[in-house]
Amino acid sequence: MAESDDRPSPPARRARDDGRRAEETPGRESHAVAPPRGLLVDWGGVLTTDVFASFQAFCRSERLDSLLVRDLFRSDPEARRALFALETGELTEPEFEERFAAILGLPGARATGLVDRLFGGMREDVSMFDAVRAARRLGLRTGLLSNSWGVDRYDRSHFRTLFDAVVISGEEGVRKPDRAIYEIAIARMEVPASAIVFVDDLPGNLAPARRLGMATVHHVSAGETVRALERLLGRRLPLGEA
Repeated sequence: MAESDDRPSPPARRARDDGRRAEETPGRESHAVAPPRGLLVDWGGVLTTDVFASFQAFCRSERLDSLLVRDLFRSDPEARRALFALETGELTEPEFEERFAAILGLPGARATGLVDRLFGGMREDVSMFDAVRAARRLGLRTGLLSNSWGVDRYDRSHFRTLFDAVVISGEEGVRKPDRAIYEIAIARMEVPASAIVFVDDLPGNLAPARRLGMATVHHVSAGETVRALERLLGRRLPLGEA
């Protein structure tokens, strides 16, 4: 869920106000060759409210610099190793919490429940849930491709109505932006990559999808993403319809 690109940022990338790196205009879509027949989406930051805003709220509640978590996940090797190990299932939540609390300089007693507090400001984005269901009503196959912070951090009661395919990094042992996890998602979608639209809030996670032939949408808000999807589909998403 944090910025996934391990490579140094090229000079052309512009810094966003919240510190996330952007390599394309927010909300802008790239086009695939084939008409879209599949919609693949991220969870945190796409089907939920902003992950980084929740991190900032956590920092303020812990009396830390409001951008500390973001900065650590962007540039601190130890923090990034812990994050990547959590996302691939190599670390359990308690193990990650102990390590990351120490990196943050928090007392050991504050480690318990750390992940809950980091995500405490996030909420489901009902508009995006509706958009995915609307795409499914139009006949598109829909799927989830998510870097996880523990495999139990999803309300799976929604999965039956939202997704035809589910790929969660902690269950696969591989994470975005590794090409392998996109290939797993393509296989489960049962749709060629050239006919899939992938939506993610992190530009670094969109680049591998484009290289595999998918169309991509950089998510910044439900309204912008819905408009981008409608342009790619060439038709209106039937939002709110049964």
